This record gives sequence, structure tokens and C-alpha cells, in this order.
Amino acid sequence: MAAAVRECLELQLLEVEMLLSMFPKKGEISLDEAAVPALQRYLRDGGGSLPPRLEYSVAVGVGEPEVKVELQVQLPHMYPHVAPQLFARSNALHRQQQLQLNTLLTSHIGSLDSGELCVCEAVQWLKENSLPYLENSKVSAESVSKETAVKETIQRMWIYSHHIYRQELRKKIFECAKKLNLTGFCLTGKPGVICVEGTRENCEEFWRVIRYPNWKHISCKHVETVEAEGSIDNLRLFQTFEDLQFQAHGDYGLRNDYHMDLGQFLEFLKQHQSGHIFQILFGVEGKLADK
Repeated sequence: MAAAVRECLELQLLEVEMLLSMFPKKGEISLDEAAVPALQRYLRDGGGSLPPRLEYSVAVGVGEPEVKVELQVQLPHMYPHVAPQLFARSNALHRQQQLQLNTLLTSHIGSLDSGELCVCEAVQWLKENSLPYLENSKVSAESVSKETAVKETIQRMWIYSHHIYRQELRKKIFECAKKLNLTGFCLTGKPGVICVEGTRENCEEFWRVIRYPNWKHISCKHVETVEAEGSIDNLRLFQTFEDLQFQAHGDYGLRNDYHMDLGQFLEFLKQHQSGHIFQILFGVEGKLADK
């Protein structure tokens, strides 16, 4: 098994190096600077714990003038013998068009021979097949703007987890929220709570990303949707994406006893016009302690 994983990681490294040579400009490939060295170190040392799974994105230029379609890549340790997680997105595409494009991309990759590297193939496929969707999106947007001004919609997702501790997971949450222009907060500890607000598409993309590959004990407890007459920024309850931490009860050295002060959390929610969410998250009505 170890030899098989090693062979797969060597192939993954080879493909990443190939992509870096194909896309040498800054910003074309978004890759954690520590990812490749960690992979090389594991292969060089010949053992130890497995490195983090490779995750990166490739900005694929399409059409004239050039529009960027971002291919998000997440690789299981056994890729290419196990299928990669690939997802194409672009601000120039409507949700339905993006869904159709990804359905065809998945179908194409699934038709390739098993065990073959396929990220470069996915990049090439997007170059050759994304343009019709981008053109249709432009026509659709122009038609809508001529007919009527479309109201924007802000969505707010309330996500509950049994706990949030791991630094790697918290980093992923904050990076994803920033990338998708989401405001809200992440409450670290036990329990863990995440709130994100922004466009519906970006909130749903955030939920898709943080759940992968399989975050257990997490659920989206409640979704709020409000139409805005102007910019959705006018309806945001939070100005940034905050790292929320309160005084904890219990032993910091024992993670199972590290409970957040929910009274302080309730007060925070009420300050942001969200006191009603406490009962939705925890199943009990929140009451502030007498001061």
C-alpha cells in the first residue's frame, strides 16, 4: 500500500510541475507554498505521516478578450487511481451554466482511461469547451439588463459543528470566506459555529468546499435569504469575517472539556440582530445572565 501511495504522489508531483511550466505567470496557479516541499520531503524521506492532500486552482484563459475560468483541484492520495475532485467556476457564468459545464467536464474526465493523470486534460477541455457558456451568459445578462434591473439577494448560512479546533481546518475556513467575499464569523472551540453571508452562489460554494472530503458532525442549521433593493452590502450584519473566541470553561489541555461560554455568544448574536438563531442552533431559548 505504501509503495502504491508513493507512486501516486510521484505522479501528482510530476503533473503539478508540468502545470507550473505551462502557467508560469503569477496568479495563474494558486498553490500553498508549503504543499510541494511537503510532498517532496515525504518522497525523499521514504516514510512518516502522509503529507496533506494537494489542493490548488488553475486560472484558465478562455476567449477573446480573455475571460478566466478557474479550475479547482483536490487530489486524493491515491490519485490518479482514484478520481480527483474537479470544479470549474467563473464570475462570468450563471449558476445553471456553471452546473452544466461541470456536468460535461465530469463526464469527459470519467470517459478517460482509469489510472491516467487528467488535470492537464481537464485544463485543455475547459479551454476548448467553455466559450459557448461564456457567450450565452453574456447574452443572457444583456437581455436581463434591458428588461429590468434585477434585485440582488443576500444569503446567510448558519453552520453548526460539534467542535472546531484544527488549525488546518480553521485556515481553510478563513481562506475560503475571504476568497468568496463572505462576511460573518467562525466560533472556535466546542461547539463550533460558522456564519457566512454574501451572494447565494458564494455561500453555497463555501458550504461545498468546507464539507470536503468528509467533515463529520457538521450541519447547516438555518439559511436566511433577503432581497436587496441596491447592493447586498447594505444588508450585511457583519462587516468582516471574524475569528470569534470567548472565555472557555474547562481544561484547555483536554479538548473534550473545552466548552465555549454560550452566554457571551448569545450576547454577540443579539448585538448583530441574530438572537433568534441561538434556539435554532442549540434547541433551547437563550437567556442572558443577570448582571
